[in-house]
Amino acid sequence: MRSFEILYELRTMEYMSQEGYDKLVAELRHMESVELPQVREAIAEARDKGDLSENFEYHAAKREQSRLLGRIRFKQRILENARVIDTSLLGSDSVGLLSRVEMTNLANNSRMSYTIVSPHEANLREGKISIKSPIAQALLNKKAGDTVEVRVPAGTLRLRIESIQL
Repeated sequence: MRSFEILYELRTMEYMSQEGYDKLVAELRHMESVELPQVREAIAEARDKGDLSENFEYHAAKREQSRLLGRIRFKQRILENARVIDTSLLGSDSVGLLSRVEMTNLANNSRMSYTIVSPHEANLREGKISIKSPIAQALLNKKAGDTVEVRVPAGTLRLRIESIQL
C-alpha cells in the first residue's frame, strides 16, 4: 500500500464494538430483505393504478425507495470501513473508546456514567456517548481522579473522573 492509501484508510476507519457491528449488520439485512421488497411492492401496486404523472402513491413510493437505498448505501460504507475492537487489548487505566466512565459533576455533585462508543453506536438513553462528543473528547486519555473542564452549549462543566472500566 502506498502512504496516501494508508492515510486514507486510517481517516475512514470506523472503530466499534462487536455489539455495534452486529447491530449494524442486522439493520442492513432487515432493510435489504424486508423494507426494500415492501417498497418495491408498493411501487408495483401504484404503477398498476394507471397514469404515473399524477399518481401520488407512485411518487411517494419512489421517494421512499430512494431514501431507503441511500440509507442502505450509508450502512454499507460504514461496514466496509468498520474495524471491531478487541477489548482484551484495551487497558482500563485511562479513558478511551469502549471505556465506561463514572464521573461527578463538581457544580452540583451529581454522578453520571457513560460508555464512550463510535458515533454510530451512540445512544444517550443507553448511556452511550459518541467519541466525537465534547464530553468524550475532554475525557480521552484522562485517568481516574483527574478533573476536566468541558465546554457544552449550556456553559462549562467541571467533571471529576471517579472510575474507568471496560
